[in-house]
Amino acid sequence: MLASWAMPKGPTMDPSVRALAVQVEDHPLEYRDFEGVIPSGQYGAGDVIVWDRGTWEPARPDDPAASIAGGEIHFDLHGEKLRGRFVLVRTRRGRKGNGDGEQWLMLHKHDEHAREGWHPEDHPRSVKSGRTNEEVASAPSALWRSDRPASEAEVSLAAQHGGAPAAARSAPAADWSAPSAGELQALDALGESGTWELHGQELRLTNLTKVLFPARAGEEPVTKKDLIRYYTTVAPAMLPYLAGRPVNLHRFPNGAGKPGFWHKQVPPHAPAWLTRWHNNEADPGESDCYFVVDSAPALAWMANYGAIELHPWTSRASNVGEPTYAFIDIDPGRGTSFDDVILLARLYRSGLEHLGVFGLPKVTGGRGIHIWVPLEPGYTFDQTRTWVEKLSRAVGATVPELVSWTWEKAARQGLARLDYTQNARNKTLVAPYSARPAAGAPVSAPITWDELDDPELRSDRWTVRTLPERLAERGDLFAPLLEHAQRLPRL
Repeated sequence: MLASWAMPKGPTMDPSVRALAVQVEDHPLEYRDFEGVIPSGQYGAGDVIVWDRGTWEPARPDDPAASIAGGEIHFDLHGEKLRGRFVLVRTRRGRKGNGDGEQWLMLHKHDEHAREGWHPEDHPRSVKSGRTNEEVASAPSALWRSDRPASEAEVSLAAQHGGAPAAARSAPAADWSAPSAGELQALDALGESGTWELHGQELRLTNLTKVLFPARAGEEPVTKKDLIRYYTTVAPAMLPYLAGRPVNLHRFPNGAGKPGFWHKQVPPHAPAWLTRWHNNEADPGESDCYFVVDSAPALAWMANYGAIELHPWTSRASNVGEPTYAFIDIDPGRGTSFDDVILLARLYRSGLEHLGVFGLPKVTGGRGIHIWVPLEPGYTFDQTRTWVEKLSRAVGATVPELVSWTWEKAARQGLARLDYTQNARNKTLVAPYSARPAAGAPVSAPITWDELDDPELRSDRWTVRTLPERLAERGDLFAPLLEHAQRLPRL
């Protein structure tokens, strides 16, 4: 069971705030990943999102249950939003005799994670789906029946409502967690082929020793097993940018040293548990069934399928005509140095700062830099494409000697292109943390704006072997994108 408190105004990392927390009845473990609605008249009725998740540990050697009974518990949170040391202090006992209804105060201690002015309403989106409470309430993918046993309480709405989000149509329920140590040991023990059980899903893996990426100097080549291990290990960071969206695959079944090809249509042999989105508006001959990658087992299947690169749509499957990001693509020409790319990225940074627009950069893993700008609902692709074009024209006018607006790469005379045309339905940029088809298996890695000033920065600096350590140290640097919803100023 989950010891539980209701917080009317939410938790905070501002150490000056004492947040009210009312102890409620323990919740079943099955509830911890539920996102959807609880019907009116049932306990906890309303819309539910997974606002944050992570681990906790007691800050003192005392027994946690005894500390709660005593009315004060100190603990450390390691969440995607909440981090640092917290304390819960009971201020008023309940009348039920079991703790339910007791009033407590929760506060953040003064430590390195404390943030003055930090308010939960500034971070409204689910860490599971990226949706807000309002979005879940308007299009729920699941129902919680508190009048049923916990193992049967969650009911998928996908089978009852054809318009339910595609991400709800996976079975079993999507699991964004990384493999356990035991699951990784089982993967490592496989030979050329074998069956790997990950989060309860059986995966038939083949050609695991095949080299998919040539070696970099002083390193070993990267095999298919290495890629599967990488993708499933970074699943918690990568899946927020894939789940709920159709995905275009760039497959290299013969390895990155051979030509690859784009793949969109779900093949007949794909297992039934993989989530799909059906494009009912597809023209004859056009792909009409796309993968939606929403779990660690799905990432493993894609890697086994030779999908080195994963390119999610800018829009969600629940509303494919409405982009959730505006994309800025600094596409270098053959004569563009990485210093030139950095200069262009800095100009975009200055432009966004001047406009008061929030966006974050990532290196592509190739030679360029992408900048993602999160949007509030309601935009069309025509609007985002026009906005990015206007901003890009201003940037290009500052350094015209570096930029060409010619579409054909061969006619650009080696200059960079500031490609605003990627802001269109079914046009995509490579996902954060996706591998790229080059020696050493470089990855498209989020960076901070300050890292543009790092003399050691390269677009292919991080690889499938080094990125997990960076994630462990820095966390998902793109995570703030999931919590922003903004209007673009008129240009």
